[in-house]
Amino acid sequence: MNAAVIPAVGAPLRVEDIRHPEPKAGEVRIRIAACGVCHSDLHVARGHLKFPMPCVPGHEISGTIDLPGPGVSGFKSGDRVVSSFIMPCGDCPPCRDGRDNLCETYFALNRVKGVLFDGTTRLYRGDGTPLAMQMMGGMAQFAIVPVTDVFPLPGSLPLEESCILGCALMTAYGAVKNSAQIRPGQTVAVIGAGGVGSNVIALARVFGSARVIAVDVREDKLQAARALGATDTLDARTPDLVAQLQAMTQGRGVDVAIEAIGRSETVTQAFNMVCDGGRVVVLGVAPMDAVAPIGITRLVRRGIQIVGSFGCRVRTDMPELIALAASGKIDVKASITRRYRLDQVNEAFEALERGEIVGRSIVVM
Repeated sequence: MNAAVIPAVGAPLRVEDIRHPEPKAGEVRIRIAACGVCHSDLHVARGHLKFPMPCVPGHEISGTIDLPGPGVSGFKSGDRVVSSFIMPCGDCPPCRDGRDNLCETYFALNRVKGVLFDGTTRLYRGDGTPLAMQMMGGMAQFAIVPVTDVFPLPGSLPLEESCILGCALMTAYGAVKNSAQIRPGQTVAVIGAGGVGSNVIALARVFGSARVIAVDVREDKLQAARALGATDTLDARTPDLVAQLQAMTQGRGVDVAIEAIGRSETVTQAFNMVCDGGRVVVLGVAPMDAVAPIGITRLVRRGIQIVGSFGCRVRTDMPELIALAASGKIDVKASITRRYRLDQVNEAFEALERGEIVGRSIVVM
């Protein structure tokens, strides 16, 4: 099959003809329809996040079942499915506790070593060289995915665009529902209106937020944010950004500030935007050594909560998210603005790096 391979940190991706992957017990092989282009892939390609090389990136996929592995029931060839970037093992203590987003096996093996639950990869070059899997290695024609991370896709939803359910929408859903715990009538600020942030905006409105303030440096992203449900926008380049937001909220601040970029200064801005007793949700991925200064006295005396958010509780939340999309309450197409072929994967990464992608781009197989 063809797959996009990152040969080394900082090197251009190469589309290579690699071995056809075979599923083992409890796994399925998915013929990929589309894969989203995410900043996490870019962080790995540029070395901002340490990961084994060479590797196949891609973790936001939709497609059809090509081959169920041994012992897999409930799926057959041709079934339409989506998969998330978190692949829960189902057996570790967090998984047994329903906290799939903290799966110990997934973090220890896939996120660190680029392998599946048995400690081995499913991807190899023709000469036998192993290729690490960034999650399932979705920038390819086929992917092997544990059945714990495979979800039926209703026929009413488009196959290609639904790939963003696996990361952009899933990450946004986890942040809004589980971490922010947004209640009807609350005011929310979203810092960063990119692929994930734009979907946070849409979901905040679904969960009843009365006012959503989108913050970004690009006017085209702010315009798109309004189309997705933002009631107000702020140019992040203004020198008195926090003061402007405070003025917009009559000096109170917002109930929830969600940071979707992963930068020290924007995390601090989010902290300074919330009202007394407010909640800060940080979901932007940053380099491993990044830190943010936080006012300790205000944190303590004003009861501010700072919550890290990583995806969602896959086995319970993904079916809920898919149902929301099927009901028409969210539109999987709304935030997708560019499509690329697999042989254009470097163009997709470069456009993302330049910050010119409004919403989400996808690679269509």
